[in-house]
Amino acid sequence: MKYIFIALTLLVSLPTLAGDIDIGKAGATVCAGCHGMNGKSVAPGFPSLAGQDLEYLKRQLINFRNKSRTGGQAVIMYGMAEGLSDTDIDNLAAYFSSLQP
Repeated sequence: MKYIFIALTLLVSLPTLAGDIDIGKAGATVCAGCHGMNGKSVAPGFPSLAGQDLEYLKRQLINFRNKSRTGGQAVIMYGMAEGLSDTDIDNLAAYFSSLQP
């Protein structure tokens, strides 16, 4: 019985562990200039974000925020990510990973 309670508690808690797609979509408008509407880049040198792995997106945003990712357009992303909270990152990653590539 104890294990059933723990399992049910985890299942009920899962939605709170994930980002909010709708909030992420609202926050992603600033990303559209480089990464395209709906996460599909139209400019060379800027990756499409639509359909990328959730954890990958989160890790990259954290790396940009911490200025530990280098190369490419990383310096541009430093300024974009520096003000993001962990919740902002969760929401943006949830939004972009939910899109069809």
